[in-house]
Amino acid sequence: MAPMARSVGERVVRAGAEGSLRIGELAERTGASPRSLRYYEQQGLLRADRDTNGYRRYGLDAPATVGRIRELLATGLNTDAIRELLPCAQGGPGLVFCDRSCSAVERQMAQLDAEIAELARRREALATYAHVMRQRRDEDRALAAMALRSA
Repeated sequence: MAPMARSVGERVVRAGAEGSLRIGELAERTGASPRSLRYYEQQGLLRADRDTNGYRRYGLDAPATVGRIRELLATGLNTDAIRELLPCAQGGPGLVFCDRSCSAVERQMAQLDAEIAELARRREALATYAHVMRQRRDEDRALAAMALRSA
């Protein structure tokens, strides 16, 4: 009996197919959890075929793809931006120039600049608050010392 395809666009490969990795093997090679790998697949970042038993099978290029996904996630990019960038992420660290890579990276940098400015504003507000608290503490100590001396 021939195996049936699970869904449109999903191939069925024979169980134990050479040149493919099961989810546990891919997780072990990359340090990503199986849950993360399933999430990457759900987000359209990683492709898996199914074997006749229904298990996920990843191509031998999957460890490099997962490494690139994790590298891009570490920069703060979200999965939508990473999906846009993956075609530009070929071989070695960094990105190959393409229109998508430049615009996505520039958008992320602008967002980070805005977040840094907001964090600086919040830090300054906290520093002012801390300064006032220290002044009040020092004033309270001075008043307490004066009260003890006059008693």
